[in-house]
Amino acid sequence: MSGISAAMVKELREKTGAGMMDCKAALTSCDGDMGNAIDFLRKKGLATAQKRAGRAMSEGTIQSYIHMGGKIGVMVEVNCESDFVAKNEAFQEFARNIAMHIAATNPVAITPEDVSEAIVAKEMEIYRAQAKETGKPENMLDKIAEGKLQKFYKESCLMNQAYVRNPEITVADLLNEHIAKIGENITIKRFCRFQLGES
Repeated sequence: MSGISAAMVKELREKTGAGMMDCKAALTSCDGDMGNAIDFLRKKGLATAQKRAGRAMSEGTIQSYIHMGGKIGVMVEVNCESDFVAKNEAFQEFARNIAMHIAATNPVAITPEDVSEAIVAKEMEIYRAQAKETGKPENMLDKIAEGKLQKFYKESCLMNQAYVRNPEITVADLLNEHIAKIGENITIKRFCRFQLGES
């Protein structure tokens, strides 16, 4: 434990939201390296999340967020396994934060798999045309378009987006941290975002 100060543990806890003992253990395992300790905790959260992935989720909450004096509104459904967790303040706050994130970033889907084929085809067509405009050879167009599509997924799919309140992590990282912390499987099932005047 030598060289691991309480301030370091506190800083790691603020950055990750993990428990004090977990933060201490992560810093000890990583010889006090903050970046490695964050990765260590993320991997631990991911491992916990994967262990719980197959469990049924019939409970949860629907949270809403209204922004800009009623000009943007979001409703999101977040599911969990038990009624006990559904009523937990940390779980409720997570769902509210996801609704706020959706208001700010306007994702097109939750995961890349959820993006409709029509949107993917349209994006690929645009990216191919852009690459052609810049004089790229025909045999390179698909590869360039595919690279741009991956960037589109990162920016437009909720789980791949950098979390607005902490851009160092993605929404998927945030979800996995909450699964590890709460001890139950959690999933963001669906959302709806309204913007005033949008057709």
